[in-house]
Amino acid sequence: ILKMQLFCINTEEHSASVMLSLLTNIKNRFFTKYILELWSTARDKPVKLRMEASGLGSEPPMTIHQMFMSTVQKYGDYPALRAKKDGIWVTLTYKEYYQHARAAAKSFLKLGLERFHGVGILGFNSPEWFIADVGCILAGGLATGIYTTNSPEACHYVAHNCEANVLVVENNKQLIKILQVRDQLPHLKAIVQYKGELEQKLPNVYTWAEFMKFGASVADSELDVLIDSQKANECCTLIYTSGTTGNPKGVMLSHDNITWTASAAGRMINLKMAEEELVSYLPLSHVAAQVQDMWICMRFAGITSFAEPDALKGSLANTLRDVRPTSFLGVPRVWEKMQEAMKAYQGLHYKLNHLERISQLILFLYSDSSVPWGFTLANALVYKNVRKALGLDRCRSCFTGAAPITKDTLEYFMSLYIPIFELYGMSESTGPHTVSWAEGYRIMSCGKVLTGCKTKLDKPDNDGIGEICFWGRHVFMGYLNMPEKTEEALDTDGWLHSGDLGKHDEDDFLFITGRIKELIITAGGENVPPVPIEDALKEEVSIISNAMLVGDKKKFLSMLLTLKCNIDDNGDATDELTPLAVDYCQQHGVIASKVSEIINKKEPAIYKAIQEGIDRVNAKATSNAQRVQKWTILQRDFSISSGELGPTMKLKRPVKNSNETVGIKWLTTLGT
Repeated sequence: ILKMQLFCINTEEHSASVMLSLLTNIKNRFFTKYILELWSTARDKPVKLRMEASGLGSEPPMTIHQMFMSTVQKYGDYPALRAKKDGIWVTLTYKEYYQHARAAAKSFLKLGLERFHGVGILGFNSPEWFIADVGCILAGGLATGIYTTNSPEACHYVAHNCEANVLVVENNKQLIKILQVRDQLPHLKAIVQYKGELEQKLPNVYTWAEFMKFGASVADSELDVLIDSQKANECCTLIYTSGTTGNPKGVMLSHDNITWTASAAGRMINLKMAEEELVSYLPLSHVAAQVQDMWICMRFAGITSFAEPDALKGSLANTLRDVRPTSFLGVPRVWEKMQEAMKAYQGLHYKLNHLERISQLILFLYSDSSVPWGFTLANALVYKNVRKALGLDRCRSCFTGAAPITKDTLEYFMSLYIPIFELYGMSESTGPHTVSWAEGYRIMSCGKVLTGCKTKLDKPDNDGIGEICFWGRHVFMGYLNMPEKTEEALDTDGWLHSGDLGKHDEDDFLFITGRIKELIITAGGENVPPVPIEDALKEEVSIISNAMLVGDKKKFLSMLLTLKCNIDDNGDATDELTPLAVDYCQQHGVIASKVSEIINKKEPAIYKAIQEGIDRVNAKATSNAQRVQKWTILQRDFSISSGELGPTMKLKRPVKNSNETVGIKWLTTLGT
């Protein structure tokens, strides 16, 4: 270009004009492909970072390795990862964690991992999961979590989409899934099983011990050159969406997305270096668990303690009491299950009722700086013991996210002096966009925007409700190989459109009011947000577990209901009512222990209680179109395995299976 410019200067005006035109054409047709943009859908194309002129958004970018090394250099001898082996806690320090990650990186290179190709990780949370993920990134690959609940076909989609060279699986159960689709994965070179011995020796299938030794011949200098070549604005991780509206999308996150978000989120909630400890149990393939358990903990030199694989089937309580974490993240269903279990415990139930007045006054603690009357006595007699029994006596921050939580649950825990702080964000925003914490809390609000980021409400209505849009260094790079979907999510100015509806109060606290795609549009053309109606009914009738509002293009609204029941070892709902549901029946003069008993007999007292709850909800409706006219109880509760709930137990509305079909058929006979 310089030579051509010099040529232009030394030629007559006409020739110079021609050459300048040529230069412009070259720029437009060729060089623009190398100019950094705010988004990309190519695995190897970097993006322009959303740097700010000042403040937290202006901090220098870091790669994952740079963040990791910063912690190792200052806190290398501090504990990093803890897991139980044969009933005994085994700990890795940050130095050991880093050394293991480097060893894994060299083994990935030896196995043939190519730059910007995937390493899929399919298994429950463990030190090996972390080491494989970080090792993949150090080796220049794209770390990709795969949900353990995925079918072989769903595993194939993710592995094929990310062009995985290596798949890391937990055990034989997960290995079998991959072996069923192995021949359909042209980029796959090896499989590693990180728990237990292989049931049969197969080509290019390795145990974890074999894998960790495999790269011993790779020189450290070779790995260092690869690490040093990495840039903060390049992709290092893929988070696959749950795919409720089609195939999952691979959310491309850059080094800067992760390192900046981890730093900003931790600072906002005042985390202290080398003082934090948490329990890892939520799926690491989900952005919320991964950012908290892996990256925030790494940034602040915290300790990640791993729960048992059956955590959500009951063992989590034991792990919490063992670890006594300083912070805890639970999806709404986890908090609801805790609430149900505590209410079912009669001794505690009696004490809490005895101090009901004091409990209610605790609700004002976060809106009034003064200590409520009787709080000190209540705290000494009940609350400290409750928190200790839950394993939350050291917990400074309890969080919820990934799905809406009911006001009843928030108030219940607040009455025990356990405030639950709501987080709001997306995979596309590297997790948190708004955060609630002790100094910034409003009940039912998702808090305030992450420092260094911005929120815009697009096309607000008369009530100030608009689509929530994000801006900041946490906004993702784009969807892998999906330019059209990426352009739908990011507007021409680079704002991320969430699809969620919300509003701000006078103090800039964000409140979620619904989701655009979840809006039910009745036959009369009225837009109805289903979540507030569903949550209101669950608060009114405590025996209800899940509620799904239906009525799109129908004359009126109807509701599909499930009752609270026990879960079996596979995570499926059983016919057995929970103790709390049994107690509810007894309070209404009904002796029943199974869902089928209530449905088959159409127990008048229970059906009447539900109808009365619906009547109370309808009385608060803003219009006739938002009233629930008909309802039915389904034979079993929703679950992940049957497809109605996502991995974080969030309702998947588009699902059409036998359970919902029964309800729809029943409702159709009534004219809906």
